Amino acid sequence: MQTLLSTDQASSSLPLWLVNDASLPTVLSSLPQAQAAWARAQAYAAERHKLLLLPGVEGGLAGALWGIGSGRSLTELSLWDAAPLSDRLPAGNYRLATELTARIATHFALGWVLGSYRFSRYRGTPPKAAPANALVTPQGADTQYVQAAAEAMGFARDLINTPANALGPEELAEAAVALTARFGGDAVVHSGAALAAGYPLIAAVGAGSARAPRLIDSRFPRPGAPRVTLVGKGVCFDSGGLDLKPPASMLLMKKDMGGAACTLALTRLLLEMQAPVELRVLIPAVENSVGSEAYRPGDVWRSRKGLTVEIGNTDAEGRLVLADALTDADAEKPDLLVDMATLTGAARTALGPDIPAVFSNDESLAAELTAIGKDECDPVWPLPLWQGYDDELSSRVADINNVSSSAFAGAIFGALFLKRFVTATPRWVHLDLYAWNSKDRPGRPVGAEAQCVRALYQLIRRRFG
Repeated sequence: MQTLLSTDQASSSLPLWLVNDASLPTVLSSLPQAQAAWARAQAYAAERHKLLLLPGVEGGLAGALWGIGSGRSLTELSLWDAAPLSDRLPAGNYRLATELTARIATHFALGWVLGSYRFSRYRGTPPKAAPANALVTPQGADTQYVQAAAEAMGFARDLINTPANALGPEELAEAAVALTARFGGDAVVHSGAALAAGYPLIAAVGAGSARAPRLIDSRFPRPGAPRVTLVGKGVCFDSGGLDLKPPASMLLMKKDMGGAACTLALTRLLLEMQAPVELRVLIPAVENSVGSEAYRPGDVWRSRKGLTVEIGNTDAEGRLVLADALTDADAEKPDLLVDMATLTGAARTALGPDIPAVFSNDESLAAELTAIGKDECDPVWPLPLWQGYDDELSSRVADINNVSSSAFAGAIFGALFLKRFVTATPRWVHLDLYAWNSKDRPGRPVGAEAQCVRALYQLIRRRFG
């Protein structure tokens, strides 16, 4: 992805004006007469994402106008308003000629950088690259955050986009351990007999695959600081197990480790920005496959917490691996516990691919994250931990079933199952996300998406400094 230019390169850059229908006359009056006449001749009206290149005296490029839309103010700009520019502007260096607030300037700069993201690892002929243009850091923009956020999001996208044959539990563990080492943390990878003894549900889910399951436990000590624990679902491929998915439903299952990828991206961003928290990160990494050792519908497994779980459906595996990891995290009663998972299709049916569902045992925390997500163009939407449905997870032979027989409220049932394993931590957030862009948009190509990373980063900074 592109990087931003330093402000001392502004003198050699071309001006870029952000205009709406109200500000356009003022901007045109400030331009040389020939350029203003050119804009009027083109009937330019500052329509949203309408670009107009301005000619120079000798036929070169003198600058550009970028429409933000009729009736929209500069305070309503999002990072996605900037994302098309790195593709659509001709080669060259550009500077904003429009003054923005520090927050909007930061968003604009981040959108510009994200607009140049490409995943071309497997392309013999790389896709068309963005033109060789660059943006001078807008005045007031937080350059360090922009670069750190863009790199963290690119890191998560690359992990999710990587096919399952190249990214199994071992490779996901390697990525997590490498990230831990980069920032001076300590990582322990539980596998084999130790995993089966301490985290039996994780071991059960991964038993059907030749690629052995793991739990990665990374710690970044900071004595005396608030303690934040992150848990990410790392199902590197989900066939559904013996409750096999139909072919169409398996096509995107390389992204079922999207929760782990977003968790690692958030970890990277927090550490890069030196957030004053003591961080712990737990990634259960498995492949849910079919084999002679695969767990079965009707099996009963004892969890790390001691609760017995009847397997009503082997395709509801994500909540099982999270249950053991959340139990471990909950035992330490962190100040904030967050898990991210591509958990249910029901959340996508309810909210679509762009809006993760957020559940919390603290309603004010969910409301705060929702508000932050709106500000950061990283939306979430709260759904209830409705206790009236809790008894539908009951089992005749075990303490709990991993699914309900009901055809309704699947996302809520998934969250209620997880809640059984978070009993000591006063502030817990569960995010049911999609981690995928299903349509092509500037800065958001079809493929992986790092959801909730920026919203959670801001939540943690606001809560803990």
